[in-house]
Amino acid sequence: MPGDEIEVPKELREFMLEEAEETFLGQKNGAYKQYRYGNLHIREYDDKFLVHTDRIDPRKDPIGHLISDAPEVLVGLACAIFGGSHIAKSLNKNSKKSSLTFGLASSIISGYLGYAATKKIKKYLE
Repeated sequence: MPGDEIEVPKELREFMLEEAEETFLGQKNGAYKQYRYGNLHIREYDDKFLVHTDRIDPRKDPIGHLISDAPEVLVGLACAIFGGSHIAKSLNKNSKKSSLTFGLASSIISGYLGYAATKKIKKYLE
C-alpha cells in the first residue's frame, strides 16, 4: 500500500537497484540520498534504506504526485499564499516595509501550520 515504508538495514544487505536514479524529488526526512525507480521511492541513511511506493511517479506527473501522494505540500503552499497575503493586506495601512515583513512572516507561519496539520490528518487517515 502506498505510504507504508519498509526498512532494509544496510548491515543485512547493501540494497540498491541498478536502474534506480538519484533524485532531489521528495522529502529527504534526514536521508543523505534519495532514489526513484518508477513509483518506488528509496531513502538512503547511514545504517539503512527506507523504501515505499508512491501512487504517482513525480518525474512523470508532478502535479498528480502532489495531489495524490503529498497533499500537505499543496495545502502548505496555499496557506502560505492566502494567509500571508491576507495579513499583508490588512497591515497595508502601515508602511510597506512592515507589511512586507509581517506578510512574509505570516506566510511562513501559515504555510507551516497548514503543512503540519495536513500531514497529521494524512497520517491519521492512512
